Amino acid sequence: MGAVSLISIMIVQVLWIQQTGAMQATNIELQEREDSLNLISFIKQTTISLHNVLEDISTDIKDSSDLYGSIKQIEDNYFSVQISKEIIPLHLENLLKRQFYAQQVHQDFRYGIYDCFSEEFAFGELIKFDTIFKSIPDPVSAELHKKMMKSKEDHYFTVFFPNLETASFESKIDEVYSPYYYLIIIVVVVLIFFMFAVSVIIRQKRLSEVKTDFINNMTHELKTPISTIGLSAEMIMRTDFTNDSEKLQQYAGIIFKENKRLEHQVERVLNVAKLEKDKITLSKEKFAVHELLEEVKDNFLFNQNESGGEIDLEMNASSECINADPVHISNVVYNLIDNAIKYCKEKPSIKIRTKSDNRWFYMEIEDNGIGMKRDDLKMIFDKFYRVPTGNLHDVKGFGLGLHYVKLIVEEHEGEIQVKSVLGKGSTFYIKLPIY
Repeated sequence: MGAVSLISIMIVQVLWIQQTGAMQATNIELQEREDSLNLISFIKQTTISLHNVLEDISTDIKDSSDLYGSIKQIEDNYFSVQISKEIIPLHLENLLKRQFYAQQVHQDFRYGIYDCFSEEFAFGELIKFDTIFKSIPDPVSAELHKKMMKSKEDHYFTVFFPNLETASFESKIDEVYSPYYYLIIIVVVVLIFFMFAVSVIIRQKRLSEVKTDFINNMTHELKTPISTIGLSAEMIMRTDFTNDSEKLQQYAGIIFKENKRLEHQVERVLNVAKLEKDKITLSKEKFAVHELLEEVKDNFLFNQNESGGEIDLEMNASSECINADPVHISNVVYNLIDNAIKYCKEKPSIKIRTKSDNRWFYMEIEDNGIGMKRDDLKMIFDKFYRVPTGNLHDVKGFGLGLHYVKLIVEEHEGEIQVKSVLGKGSTFYIKLPIY
């Protein structure tokens, strides 16, 4: 529903932009037509003004038809006027001002005069439109004007309007569709937030499933000792053990053993919760790992005497001493060995290898257990997570062992990784800093 809503919003936004763009394009087209009409009017008025200026200059020409073709439009804002005589720049400037004001050509302009005798081009200053155009005195007298005007062909002057706006229609059309860029940015941001929200929901769902599995596993774990304690207590209450104190001791021993088991299981949950809440306090000291592994081997062989399990040590580390907490590191190794035994359907066969370099101590623990799928490897160190086994609960546990192992290794500034093949076994790789 969220995805459908997001797509619907995007479609509506695109339609709105298209509709707005079409309206703006129409307005721009109308504005372009108006600008074209204004430009045509400007050219017409400028041409009339220049024609009047030319007539004022060419006083010796009796027929105005002789001036045909003298005015040429080079560009929309650039005109050239051919004259037969020299002209004083100030006189030309005043004539242009008067005629432009009379024809309502309200644009800043600049003029230039070409003298064919000297082959030089003189430019005037930029003249800005102002109300003083209405009456401008001519400082040049008629007598002086006649003396300075000489009959000669190929003289001309030019007029240029630098500030005439001639914006193109294409550039305005580009501005119409610019909102698409903003829409793309907004959509990308919304999609990122939407994907993040979905990922959070998926993680919360997975966490909920893991917690549900933990509750189920805890129920199975706690139900057995509670049931055993209840049955033993009921037998003690119903049976007279006056003449059979040995039987009474046996039932009392069962109650004591199961109570300790129940206490141990509750303590495991509380300890991991405490590790999560508070920072772990480690009592680090110089610790020889090979001695620990020898003890682990002896303990394993003693417990597996009947099943015939095997453990092989390949201790190749030249530096076995690390700066670590002996209790927690021992728990790490025993946890991994305990898992190797629990998750093995045949006779357990465990290989422990060690090696070292100048900075790190490396330890590998390989087993021949049931192995794990690739998807399970990503989550086995998560709290409460256990590899799914359907409705079977033949292997007891809360899913806290590997989570504890990872916490301890990382608190020692080390690393732990695992590789596993389903049906063949798993190998745990531990790296700890050298003492």
